Amino acid sequence: MDEKMFIEAFAEALEVESPSSLSLTTEFQKLDEWDSMAYLSVIAMLDEKYDIQIENADFIKFVTIGDIVKYISSNK
Repeated sequence: MDEKMFIEAFAEALEVESPSSLSLTTEFQKLDEWDSMAYLSVIAMLDEKYDIQIENADFIKFVTIGDIVKYISSNK
């Protein structure tokens, strides 16, 4: 998986103005843009771009963007 492309897609889903401000170690739930709509946008992006469906019980365990990337990589 191309991590840079994932971060760009993640930033687009959250409407983050500067994707370069994000990294795999970014704790996404601490971002100003993070709210319930951002959560739904990320879930939709994961389904659309990566054909991954993540249950809420699994998603709430993620802390960083890298955690999501690892999950996708291990579940593809």
